[in-house]
Formats: sequence, structure tokens, C-alpha cells
Amino acid sequence: MNTISFQSLKHCLQQALALTVAGLLLAGSALAQEQASSLDELLRKVQNSQIAETKEHRQREAEFRRQKANQRNLLNQAQRTKANEEARSTRLEKTYEEQEIQVSAKRQQLQERLGSLKELFGHLTSTAGDLRSNLQTSIISAQMPGRAEFLDDLIEKMNSATQLPTIEEIERLWFELQRETIEGGKVVKFMDTVIKPNGEQVEQEVVRIGTFNLVSDGQYLAFNPKGEKLEELTRQPAGAFLSAATELQSSSDGFTRVGIDPTGPSGGSLLSALINSPSLIERWHDGKLVGYIISCVGVFAVLLAVARFLALSSMSSKVNAQLKSERANTNNPLGRVLKVAEDNPGLDGETLELKLEEAVLKERPAIESGLNLLKIIAAVAPLLGLLGTVTGMIITFQAITVFGAGDPKTMAAGISSALVTTVLGLIVAIPTVLMHTLVSGRAKRIIHILDEQSAGIIAEHAERK
Repeated sequence: MNTISFQSLKHCLQQALALTVAGLLLAGSALAQEQASSLDELLRKVQNSQIAETKEHRQREAEFRRQKANQRNLLNQAQRTKANEEARSTRLEKTYEEQEIQVSAKRQQLQERLGSLKELFGHLTSTAGDLRSNLQTSIISAQMPGRAEFLDDLIEKMNSATQLPTIEEIERLWFELQRETIEGGKVVKFMDTVIKPNGEQVEQEVVRIGTFNLVSDGQYLAFNPKGEKLEELTRQPAGAFLSAATELQSSSDGFTRVGIDPTGPSGGSLLSALINSPSLIERWHDGKLVGYIISCVGVFAVLLAVARFLALSSMSSKVNAQLKSERANTNNPLGRVLKVAEDNPGLDGETLELKLEEAVLKERPAIESGLNLLKIIAAVAPLLGLLGTVTGMIITFQAITVFGAGDPKTMAAGISSALVTTVLGLIVAIPTVLMHTLVSGRAKRIIHILDEQSAGIIAEHAERK
């Protein structure tokens, strides 16, 4: 307070000095403007100016004295205020110490009176906390929203040193525990707003299967605890599960077989893994360029094997028909070989044998056409798969080098995509080997018949000679 008073006095003195200087300047300027015409007039003007300055100085002096007295009063008032505040501070400190002693005594008295209730409140706080987390994620909250709001106040009261929970709040905690258990064993229908994958909100009937799943209009739903919203899954399980969900919603009584996810209350890990699993088409696209090449090679191998199988089947049926006929028919390999024997009845045995061997050799390329290509495809397809896997692994490890291996899921997804080409290569190679074996067997049977009939003709010709 003393500092404030001295500063005020200093400010007033500065203002008074400024006024004095301004007055002197004005007087000097006024005298300078009035030019004296004689020495007497100049003496008179000087005397008048001194009288005016003396009067003005006296007024300023009186003003300074009044301000000095005022500043002294302010200083005395500040000193009295300071003394009063110091006394008040002493009283407040004393009161605070007395009240702190009383608070400590009351707290000790509260702890003594609580007794076993303190342990009870600890169990209630733990139970309320667990129930709150369960209710926030439970799909039953989609049908019965706002069940967990009172638990915040209950937990706050049980942790407070000045508040106690009421019997009604404790009973409601027990009631919500029982209701959650009972509702978990029911299949219930109710109306609610469902958010479609395109963002559209539709009011429709929802079926809740205990605490496991929500279905509506034949689609599985997910419960979003934030805002307690129902969202239709962007990807649904297989059609059998969807038809079962539709049947469940349309049925009114009895038992209905339906798929549920027991791993979580709001669409657990099993359903998430099921809907996030890539389809066969998506896995095929993971093979990228090498996978597409393997697929084209596999399609070509199938078409070639089918074409050769049909051609050899037709050829085999004609050969079988030729075996039953006595006349040579040139529409089949055996008929053309027999035609050579019919056209050359007078040849000796060695020449006839050479001509028949030549005829059989001419038929071999047409019979064995495509077999070597199928064998090559069966050998090359796994190598292409291995090539795709190696290149995919290189890309995966390059990504790990750049971004790190902090997310194992990303690394596993890259390795999984790289192995798709190996799977495609084996998928192409195994059937191709089987088809080559089947087609090769039919071709060998036809060639065996040609060799057998040629040997028979030569033996018969030798007997006649």
C-alpha cells in the first residue's frame, strides 16, 4: 500500500511541474507578442507579470499542499487496510487449521462407521465397472439403450469421500446384472434403424439372437457402441447362413437352425474373420500377372486335353468298329494300315513288314499329338508358381524394409498373396498330369492295336508263303 501511495504522489508532482512550465511558456509568449513602446510601459508590464506569476505560484503551492495531504490520507488508509488484511489472514489461517483438524476427525469417524461397507463398496465398484463395459458393447443395448448411464454416477459416489450410493442404485445394479443374463437367453424381434452399406438409414425389424448376433432382412448386422447404431455388414457370410437368418426372422415359434458367432457380443472375431476372408476370385487376383499366366496355361491345358480325349475316343471307337469289319476302311488308323496290306498282296514278308511299319509310323503323330505339350505344361506350371512366389516375397520384404514389420497382419497378407501363385501352379499341374495320363493311355491303346494287327498280318502272310 505504501508503494502505491508514493507512486501516486510522484505522478501528481510530475503533473504540477508540467503545468508550471506550460504557464511560464504562455506568459513569455504573451510578453513577446506585446511590444512595449517605452521604458515605463515595459516596467509596468514586468511588474504586472510578476504579480500574476506570484498569484499563480501561490495557487499551485496550495494545490500541492492539498494533494500532499490527500496522499497522506491515502497512505494512512492503505496502512490501515494492510493491517486489517493481515489480521484477517491470521484469523483465516487459524480457522483453516481448526477446520482441517475437524475434517481429519470426520474422515476418521467416517472410516470407522463405514467398517465393512468399505469392502462392499470396493466389490460394487469393480462389478459396476465390469458391467458398464459389458453393457456398452452388448448388442442388447441396441434394443435397450441408455442402460449404462446410471453406472457412472454410482461409481463416482462409491469412490467419493462425501457421498454414498442409495439402496435404489445398488438394487438397480443387481437388476441390470440379472436382466443382462436373462436377455442373453432370448431371441427377440424389435424395430430399429439400420444403416445400409450405402449410408441409407432404414427403419426395419431386427432379430436379436441372445448376446451373439443381430440379423435383419436376411442380413447380419454389427452393433456400433458409439451412438448405439446398427450397421449392416458390407460383406455377408455364405448364402446358407443368410437363408437361415431369413428363415429365423420369418418364423414365429419352434426351432430354427441359424449360424451365430459365440466369440463376441457385437460381432466377434469369428464372424469378422469369416466376412474378411477373401473369396476365391479375390485370392485368384492376388496372384497378379504370374497368376493370370498360370491360369491361361491351365485353361489351355484343359482345352487341349479335352480336345485330344474326344478325338482319341472317336478314333478308338472307329478302330473297334474296324476290328469287327472284314474290309479296310480308311476313316481310321487301323483301316489305313490294313489297306496297305490289301493293296500289296504279292509282296514278300520283309517288304510287307516294312510297309506296315511305315504305315504305323505315319499314324503315330496324329495319335500322339498334344501329349508332349500336356507333359510340358504339367512340368512348367509349378515352376511358374514358384516364380510368382519368389517375386511376391521380394516385394513383401522390400515393403518391410521401407515401412518396417510393426504390423504382422500386413506382412502375413503379403506372404499369403505371394503363395497364391504356388497354389495356382499346383492346381494346374496336378489335373494336367492326370489328363496327360488318361489321354496317353488311350493313345497307347490305339498304337498297341495297330502294332498287334500289323504283326498278325505279317504272321499270316508268312504262313501262306
